[in-house]
Parts: sequence; C-alpha cells; structure tokens
Amino acid sequence: MGQEITCLRFGTADFAQFAARLQQETKLLERWLAGAPGLDPACQPFAQGSPVGGFELEAWLVTPQGDPAPINSAYLEAVNNPLVVPELARFNIEINSRPQVLVGSALRQLQQELAQTWDHCCRVAEQLQAGLMTIGILPTLQQQQLTLEMISPRKRYLALNEQILNLHRREQPSRIPPLGLDIEGPAGRLRVTHPNVMLEAATTSFQIHLQVAPHQAARYFNASLLVSAPLVALAANSPYLFGHDLWAETRIPVFEQALDGPPPLAPTHQPRVTFGQGYVQESLMELFWENLRCYPVVLPQRLASPPTELAHLRLHNGTIWRWNRPLVGVDPYPHLRIEQRVAAAGPTLPDMIANAAFYFGLVQALGSRPLPPEQELSFAQCRANFYAAARFGLEAPITWLKGWQGSLRQLLLEELIPLAEEGLAQLNLSSQDIQEYLGILRARVELGQNGATWQRCYVARHGKDMQQLTCAYWERQRQGQPVHTWDLD
Repeated sequence: MGQEITCLRFGTADFAQFAARLQQETKLLERWLAGAPGLDPACQPFAQGSPVGGFELEAWLVTPQGDPAPINSAYLEAVNNPLVVPELARFNIEINSRPQVLVGSALRQLQQELAQTWDHCCRVAEQLQAGLMTIGILPTLQQQQLTLEMISPRKRYLALNEQILNLHRREQPSRIPPLGLDIEGPAGRLRVTHPNVMLEAATTSFQIHLQVAPHQAARYFNASLLVSAPLVALAANSPYLFGHDLWAETRIPVFEQALDGPPPLAPTHQPRVTFGQGYVQESLMELFWENLRCYPVVLPQRLASPPTELAHLRLHNGTIWRWNRPLVGVDPYPHLRIEQRVAAAGPTLPDMIANAAFYFGLVQALGSRPLPPEQELSFAQCRANFYAAARFGLEAPITWLKGWQGSLRQLLLEELIPLAEEGLAQLNLSSQDIQEYLGILRARVELGQNGATWQRCYVARHGKDMQQLTCAYWERQRQGQPVHTWDLD
C-alpha cells in the first residue's frame, strides 16, 4: 500500500523541504550506484548475486452474492498478518510474499507460501460472512460504490486524492471534475466523469518483483518492458467494467485515466501512470532523475529519517505508477528491484505463479543475451505492442524483434514460452517446476482461454448478468484449477 504518512494538509514550506531532501537523496543514490566506497564514506554496497523474486497480490473482499464488501478494517484486524495490508478501497486488500532467491524450488515455495496465506485469509473472510476473490475488475462493481466513504482509513490515500485533484485543477482549471474514463470497446464506448481518484480501486493486480544487481538492472529493466505485451495478454482478466465489455485487460486504461484523467490531457501534464518515455540507456538512475525533474511532489510529508534511508525518494517514487517501476530498498541492505505491474490478479494461484515464472524466465533470457534485444525493437513499437495486447489479448497483432510480425498467440507458442524455459533453466530452477508452470501457460495459449476470454465466453452463453458471471467465476476459482480447464456450464 506504500508508505503511510501523518499529515493531510501541506504548506509551501513542506513542499520546499521535501524537494530539498528529495534532491539530496537522489544524489546520494547516484553515488551509491556508482560504487565508489573508497571515495565516498556514505556509499553503500548494493545487493549482488542471484536474482530474487516476489510479488504483491491485490484481492477483493466480497459478499456471498459476489458484491464488494467494504470491511477491510475489521478483516485485517482479524487476519493479523503483517503480509496482509490495506489497499485503496475498503473492499480491497493486498497480500505480500517473502522474497525468494530464484533457484531450485523457489517457484514451488512461492506458491506454497501464497497458498498458506490465502487459505488463512479465506477462512477469516468466511468468519465475517464474506469471501475473497482475485480478478482484475470485479464484474459486479458499480461506479456509485467508488466514493470517498469507501476509501481505506489511511492518511496516505486521503492526502493523495486531494493532491492529485489539486494538480489537475492547476493544469486544467476548465475540466471539472478532472477525472473520469473514456474507453472504446468492441461493442461501444464507456464515458464517465468521476470526482475523485477512487476509480483506481476498480482494478486489482498481481505485481511481480525482481531484485537484480545494479550492473544488470538497465538490461533487465528493458527486458521487462519488452515482456509487458505478452504478459498482459497472458494474464488478461478484466474485460468488464460497469457492465461494459471493453478491453481484454480494461484495468490498463482504467488505472491510467483514474489518476491522469481521460484524453486529451493538458499539454503540461506528465502522466503518473505510464509505460514510460523510452528504454533505459545506462542505469536506473535515469528514472530516478526523471522522477525529480518531471513529476511534481504530491505527498510532501516531512520525514525524520536520515538521508541514507532514502525515505523521501522512496515516497515520491511510490506516487509514480510506471507499468514497469524501479524500486530501491534499504532493508536489510540496499537493493534494486523491478516491479512489473501489468498482470491482472487471478484467476487462480497456479495461474499467477505460472505468470510469474514466465516473467522471470523471459526477462532472464532476454536480459542476458549478448546483443541487447531492445536494439532490435524501437521503444515506440514496444509501447504499441503493450497497448495492443491489453486491448486484444492473445489475438493481438504484434511486431517483435527484427521486424517479425504476427499474432501474439503464435509468438508465445513458437518463441516466447520456449525462451522463458531457457531463462528459468539458466537460473537453475527445478526442471519439474519449469515444466509444470510453463505447461499451464502453454495449455492456456493453445486453448486461447485466459480469464478474459472465459468471462466473455460465459456471458456469450448465459447472457450479460454480472452477478451470475461473478458467482460462476468465484465457484471455479475456489476449486483451484487453472483457468484453461474451466468449463462454461
């Protein structure tokens, strides 16, 4: 959920002090990453060694009928687990994993830990006459449920809402309210306005984390950008919003427009939810300097921690939601992570761990090639691939390395899943686990059934009843079998 803060209102002095600390910490991080301990006594060694994986899973609290259940305060108190925390809305929570070195049985261990936490979370929900679901967008959600009364009781969220609105008012005073949605789908268009940032709460994701050594970070970050298109299509699980059939992964335009507003944006507005402006050239420091130069501070909380904790830098970075986001941690030692944010939550635990396995393997394979693959695909095309995949899913037309063109489904079967297998083998992960998790993906692609296509096929057969769809989805999710095995009866 990001760092909590203690203030709701900020003055000019708060912004000035925060900006000074942000610049100081950005310069300090640059020195750290330059790695000159003999010249700079403040320089800290960054984590090296094997890649480390983890995730954050956002989930929905629902009533027995499949409607949002705004009970996360009581629920989290009953769960009493530091790995389970609030999300923006009272009907959402987030489950975090412990990091795993990506070697041996790490994939199996990630699933076992998640299954243990998930089972406990589901039992607690049942005790509160509720349930827990993982799906990108809950089909039963209504716009009138996305009010500030439904915001989780955290100062961070309330302050973020006010500051984001203030930013828009300064940039586009004629657009009131400044937020809303304008999304074109296969059967029509959804246009709505909204008075606050709560549209963001319509989306939940499975965010995959990859810790890498600084000397690898630029290459692996660019590989993560390349992987975004196939991953968002594989994991697509959000076709419906407010009863409208929109994109295969509608969560992508919803999250972007929930915080930045529908197009057209003000000429001066730098989108805070973005695919980015280009590949990294030398170092992830380029992105942290971009944070400082291009993004106005929105949470200028005065923090008493020393500069070496990088608290202001991390807080500011947490208010910029790149689909591939660089993260820096300091506990228990300084380290860099790539947060891949494009995958939807759900449908089942094996599906999500399979998605993570694909991501880890393909990033490893692409990031360790002698010739950087980003040299074979322009950033503009990489970005176009991403939005095409989010919109059309597995059937998206795509342009790949060296000008290859075809369907994403074909590319996954012929090249990307085998390449992910090579990458996972390079990491010395269990061959049995590699075959099991990539086998789930291969079957999903061969049958053409991910969460989004199952939902659409179910509606085509049974009619557009979002309550019925949600309950049918939830029933199959609780059985725990991967989505490619789900029937439509």
